[in-house]
Amino acid sequence: MTEQSAPEEHPANEHATITGWRVLHLFCTLQGDANGDAIELALKQCQADGHQVVTAALLGHKAELAVMALGPSEERLLQLQQALRRAGCIPNWSYVSLTEISEYARTIPEAMREARLHPVLPPEGMPAFCFYPMSKRRSEDANWYALDYEERLALMHGHGRTGRTFHGRVLQLVTASTGLDDWEWGVTLFGRSLDDLKECVYSMRFDEASARFAEFGPFLTGRLASPSEILAARR
Repeated sequence: MTEQSAPEEHPANEHATITGWRVLHLFCTLQGDANGDAIELALKQCQADGHQVVTAALLGHKAELAVMALGPSEERLLQLQQALRRAGCIPNWSYVSLTEISEYARTIPEAMREARLHPVLPPEGMPAFCFYPMSKRRSEDANWYALDYEERLALMHGHGRTGRTFHGRVLQLVTASTGLDDWEWGVTLFGRSLDDLKECVYSMRFDEASARFAEFGPFLTGRLASPSEILAARR
């Protein structure tokens, strides 16, 4: 970046977010000659290097396999992506984001902070999987970023109260992607069943933070499964 095009300096934002791990979602088609052993090896090697990897079989036409990988190194995530491609696992779509403590959650207990920055996935007993991206609306009559901080904070606290009613049924991980991908956040949900995921998302859309200000991207849904299980089901 040249000196002329460098971003302007601004005073420190007391409400700035705190980011942690790098997160990569890949939504892939498995080619006819996909090598299941090579795919599994790529996943295990990434995990051995201190990263977590979650895989799911997807319903519908958008992709067959979801790979969610997260950890401290974007270089290692890129290596995983390249290894999967060589093994016949071709991304149809992807998403890049970071785990974060949002500006509305800076005072949460340390255990909750750690769970958001460095989550342990997948949660036990929650095989249903869903991912979707979202942004906050900037329309003339509903501009999230034109609200003052205290109003945004109150709206997000109300949104969080609804989400907490699904404790034990749904685990939500919201990761930050402003400046990294096409939307502002990626939302990954794990649930006991698809019914739980549907009820959770439907209920939260009635909160003002969503009803007035949320824009949603495509949803990709399925069930936790290994690449080998997906390939075996083809036979």
